[in-house]
Amino acid sequence: MSDVTIYGNILTPGGWISGEIAFGERIAAVKGTAAQPDSNGDDYILPGFIDLHVHGGAGKDVMEGGDAVHTVARIHARHGTTSMLATTMTAPPEDIDVALTAIGKAVRQRGRNEARVLGAHLEGPYINSGKLGAQPNFARAATLDEVRRLETLAPLRVITVAPEIAGHLGLVRELADAGMRVQIGHTLGSYDDGVAALEHGAAGFTHLFNAMSGLHHREPGMVGAALAHAEYAELIPDLLHVHPGAIKTALRAIPRLYCVTDSTAATGMPDGEYMLGRHTVHKCMGGVRLPDGTLAGSTLTLDQALRNLVGLGLDLADASARVSTHAADYLGLRERGRLAPGAYADLVVLDRDLKLKAVYIEGERCDLNDA
Repeated sequence: MSDVTIYGNILTPGGWISGEIAFGERIAAVKGTAAQPDSNGDDYILPGFIDLHVHGGAGKDVMEGGDAVHTVARIHARHGTTSMLATTMTAPPEDIDVALTAIGKAVRQRGRNEARVLGAHLEGPYINSGKLGAQPNFARAATLDEVRRLETLAPLRVITVAPEIAGHLGLVRELADAGMRVQIGHTLGSYDDGVAALEHGAAGFTHLFNAMSGLHHREPGMVGAALAHAEYAELIPDLLHVHPGAIKTALRAIPRLYCVTDSTAATGMPDGEYMLGRHTVHKCMGGVRLPDGTLAGSTLTLDQALRNLVGLGLDLADASARVSTHAADYLGLRERGRLAPGAYADLVVLDRDLKLKAVYIEGERCDLNDA
């Protein structure tokens, strides 16, 4: 791959510089002088976005298997996502096997104009049937043997677990010791259950506030455990799933809160009916819901998430970290989520209105018009 050099306001690990960044598959050099990004009219150059919770897009759902994950990876690349975790639904074992087999293939072979699929986020079936949210009711208790078998199909980078289910607390420790990121989610667990799970190695919380026991001043619930103790948690900043005031609360409480889309097949598509696992969901007025009105994932993309965060008052560097660097750090990916020599050349170029102008994935410029 031939080297490319681009110029602008570059967000480096040490702060903003005005200068140039040279790269092939990896970043070769970053040169310039320290400068405030609003001191000139040049473009912004940020680390590529990293989405750890993606169900679908462009009419395709990860649970379909086959080539669906490649379609999903393409639509999200067009919105600045340079790497992602394909996310499963709670489903019968055979459905999960189909999805993970396809994800495993996508991990091994990235197609042109596609975000890099880093592995899977197994969002269920190890959740509480009393807090399904939009998940189909195929919840069940986990076993280490089953998780190990699923790991042979695709790398399981993140696993959502309800820790209050009998046997799950011990499993959290075993999974964490095996190098997986265990998240607390779809849970009726108490504050004490959350604290115990964190002590056993749980590392984060799945779509904070959604599908978990809420905060009350005498029963702080799972939300209270997250706000009091979490270093990391994911949150959906589409301004539908979580009120802006609650987002600001979480930003003050959780140092490395990062953003996900929880996007569905309806992302990038017109209003209508789409599949989310075995559920039919309805997109209308920017939201995705079950027939009873329950929110069922989103149509969010991470470029819009960045704009939403800035609209809530975050400066651009902080907002960038929450759609990229914190997620990379959560997975231990030191070569992604930062613009520094030796890191993968995953980067986005935005204009002064934070609209995407270019996306590079491992040095390859994506065609933003690719369907």
